[in-house]
Formats: sequence, C-alpha cells, structure tokens
Amino acid sequence: MPRILIVEDDPEISRLVAQFLRDKDYHVAAVADGKAMSAVMATQAIDIVLLDLMLPEVSGLDLCKQIRATGNARIIMVTALASLSDRVAGLDAGADDYVSKPFALPELEARIRAVSRRGQDGKENSTDVAGVRFGGWRFEAERRVLYSPRGVRITLTAAEADLLLAFQKHAHQVLSRPQLIELTRGKSEGVSDRAIDLLVSRLRRKLALGGRQLEIIQTVRSDGYVFNPQD
Repeated sequence: MPRILIVEDDPEISRLVAQFLRDKDYHVAAVADGKAMSAVMATQAIDIVLLDLMLPEVSGLDLCKQIRATGNARIIMVTALASLSDRVAGLDAGADDYVSKPFALPELEARIRAVSRRGQDGKENSTDVAGVRFGGWRFEAERRVLYSPRGVRITLTAAEADLLLAFQKHAHQVLSRPQLIELTRGKSEGVSDRAIDLLVSRLRRKLALGGRQLEIIQTVRSDGYVFNPQD
C-alpha cells in the first residue's frame, strides 16, 4: 500500500483522514506544517502527500514546489479555495491532483488510488535504465529525468513526465485536450483545458532548456497538440 503523508493544520480533519486511511490499511503519517513535513520526508519514504494549500508560515504551493525539487512523491493538493485560478496554481506548482474542501472520504481515497496507479504505470512503462528514446532525447520515466541530445539533464515534475509519456506513446497523433486529461490525470473532476495548456507550456520550456526548438510539440488550432520528434 502507498505510504501517505498528511500535511494539514486542522487537527480534526487530519485525525479523521488519517483514521479513515489507516482503516483501509494505508501507512499514514500526519504533520501540521512544512517544517515537520520536511523532517518526515528526510527520514521516511513517502509515496503520496496530501498537502493542504493554506498552511502556517510556508504555503502549500511553496511546499509543493519544494517536494517537486527534491523528491518523487505524488502530491494531492487539498484546498478550500475553489476558484479556477487556485486550482490551476496548484497544478502549475506540480500537484498531480487536487480535492476541494469539504470532501467525501471515499472520493479522497479514489483520488489516492488513481494517483497511485499513474505512478505505477510510469514504472511499468519505463523499459529499463536506458529509458525511452526519441529524436536524440533519452527519457527515464521512472526517475522523471530527461536527457537532451546535447547531454543536458532536465528534471520533470510528475505531471510533466506523465504528459511527455502520453505524447511519446502517441507520437505524430493529434491529441485533444480532453484526451490529454484522460491520458495524464484519468477522469479527475474539474481539470480544465487551461490547466493542460499550462502544463504543455511548462514542458515546452523544459525542452527548450535542452536546446530543442519548441516545434517538437505543435499546437493544432481548435484540435489540440501533436508531438513530432524527429526519430
């Protein structure tokens, strides 16, 4: 079962979620702030972080970026802020999914299962340490590391890696935004076309770091995107 870390400063919510997940046989730790989160993640292998957006001292968005920069844990953002801009900000910071307060515990578990499956799919689909190759690039999906034809090492977030893997599997095919949502985030409620556009923009910027022209991911007006590596 995935090892889950709850980062939530409301003690009642933290207690209820932790007890529910433990009753489902998940391994659960719970903390109330970013400092305690960092201490746990420095000593324990955590698979999924349930990260509250509104935390004392350091915000959930900043902690999300910190997790992305230093580890491979999947992140589900938990937020009472329901606006589109807040959801997009969470996804753009590197969250894999989000759930809005108040939420039903069975829904939260369903999202945990979905995020866990995506992580497992990435492991199963990464062929070996040599990684997936396209157009002179090497992509190690499990480690979420991309090497450019010039040897530049680029670290991807989980969401960026999922998107690149989807593009690579469907190279030279036009993929609509709803298809990309399905391929990268399942049927997560509320994930918008705008969130996909932002994710594509982030991936393009990462590819540009390796000296690659942005045309490797082309926009097809009114239809979506097509991934055209020069194999």
